[in-house]
Formats: sequence, C-alpha cells, structure tokens
Amino acid sequence: MTQRTALITLATTMAVHHGVTHYAISMRALAKGDFFSKLIAGGDCRTATAGRLMAWFDENWPADLEWPCDIPRPQPRKKKERTQ
Repeated sequence: MTQRTALITLATTMAVHHGVTHYAISMRALAKGDFFSKLIAGGDCRTATAGRLMAWFDENWPADLEWPCDIPRPQPRKKKERTQ
C-alpha cells in the first residue's frame, strides 16, 4: 500500500466512524479542507506533510476504532519529540 493510499484509507475510516466528510478530517488535521479530495483525485503531498498526518492520525485515532491492519501504526514518540 502506498503512503498516499494509507492516508486516504485512514481519512475515510475516521470520517465514516465520526459520520463526517473528508473535508472535516482535513480541517481537523491540517486546517485546510481540500487536502484529501486532492489526494483522492490523484494528487500527492510532501513527505513532511504525510509524516505529520500519520502522527496526527495516531494521536487522534478513536479508542473504539481498530487501526487498519494493513497500515503500520507510527511508533510512539518520546515526550521531548512531541513538544518540538
């Protein structure tokens, strides 16, 4: 699975779970609503943006929702790394 596909899968799974759209997840994660729409349409993103999104999903993933098994979950960051 590509990183692009993984991000779309995480956004879709979380959106369905919360009963919202990709726009809402994009606004929560990046403060811009069209990010996932562009990815779904074939767009791409910078590596830093993808990493920031993966960390956001990890930190904001609902406790009552199983993380997709085919997407590696980020390793927990040390407290010092989280504050920088």
